[in-house]
Amino acid sequence: MAHPLLPTLLAAMEVFRIGLTRPGFEKLLVLFIGWVRTSGKHAVTETLVVTGVAGRRHHEAFHRFFSRGTWSPDGLGCWLFRFTEGLLTPGAPIRIAIDDTLAVKKGPHVFGLGSHVDPVRSTAARKIFCFGHCWVVLAVILPIPLCNCTFALPVLFRLYTNKKACASKGLPYRKKTELAVELLAAFVAWTGTRRIELAVDSGYSNETVTRGLPATVVLFGAMRPDAVLTALPEAPSKHRNGRPRVRGATLPKPQALAKDDAQPWLECEAHLYGKTKTIHYKTLCAQWYQACGVRLLRIIIVRVDTGRIGLRVFFCTDADVSIRAILEGYASRWTIEVCFRNLKQLFGFADSSAHTKPAVERTAPFVGLMYSLLIVWFFKHAHADSAAQPPVRPWYLHKKGVSFADILRAAQRVLAHVEVLDLVKQRKDLRETRPPRR
Repeated sequence: MAHPLLPTLLAAMEVFRIGLTRPGFEKLLVLFIGWVRTSGKHAVTETLVVTGVAGRRHHEAFHRFFSRGTWSPDGLGCWLFRFTEGLLTPGAPIRIAIDDTLAVKKGPHVFGLGSHVDPVRSTAARKIFCFGHCWVVLAVILPIPLCNCTFALPVLFRLYTNKKACASKGLPYRKKTELAVELLAAFVAWTGTRRIELAVDSGYSNETVTRGLPATVVLFGAMRPDAVLTALPEAPSKHRNGRPRVRGATLPKPQALAKDDAQPWLECEAHLYGKTKTIHYKTLCAQWYQACGVRLLRIIIVRVDTGRIGLRVFFCTDADVSIRAILEGYASRWTIEVCFRNLKQLFGFADSSAHTKPAVERTAPFVGLMYSLLIVWFFKHAHADSAAQPPVRPWYLHKKGVSFADILRAAQRVLAHVEVLDLVKQRKDLRETRPPRR
């Protein structure tokens, strides 16, 4: 007997219907159900085994869905974002984060492989390099106040290829920050004039990203403690010839300002990483010309009382944003790190054995989009159902909120006894649609 929540999950899958042909959508259903039900290493052939499709349909047809399909990951990401908008607060800014992650893998004929720094295993004293795919990802930050949790929903992806791999394949080289700008431009085209708050780490807080920032985007980033700051230039004099100045007088660097006892430390409360903390800070408005050009920034110097860091410096491209909003806006970036961990440990983001360029550039985004779809479906339809109840753990009574493991478990319960091919056969009456024109 079908689970009562099965129609809601299939209805959520319909969001991708307009971006696929009818045969493509039928293959998507099989791959999605098999990917969710797989408990070990994920692969296209494994989805056919766990769904019982192996031997009844040729496996090559499902590999061709990625290698020769006509669908676009950006197009599916756009329709998924439209589906997600119902959970966002109307009129409020859209919070997003951009970062990159490494999917470790090997193979002599795999497109896009390169040697990249593994930030998880590296330390400040020693860098660890690994072969794999490096993905630059844009994710929508979705807070769920009812369940006391926040998720990052990846919707746009770009594969980064290092200089050596580009030279060997004769491809143009593009930096990670250039790929981030491309993702941001695509997302701004979806949202129009709505305000976007972008959180990035120090690797993306540079002139490539900040100087071409769209007017609707406000950036929350991290700054070097020894950054050179300047004041706004004075009004040009009528009796002075030449080009007007774009920078004013040089101001003390953040690390020097932190040591200046003449300016006392201030305090504020902020909800950071799930806890309310008391923050000691100093602040000023200044230009950081090297990274952000002539725009005026709100800069916050935060004292770190634990560890060996000493201080952190954050900034916002909107000088009118409050101190608490800047700190919480930057801290929201951590949800994309949690997203990367869930994708690779629980959902097979790095398990694909795709080799060709089209298959590589579609398989990982497919996994990321299915991840986002499951989260949106769960909070729209399933969070109050018995299928969403986590197992009883007497040693874990302090658990609060919902994790992706809970969401995946609920989806597996809903899809546990589904006969995939019968389901596809019942949905033959779906009218065939063509992918929308660009």
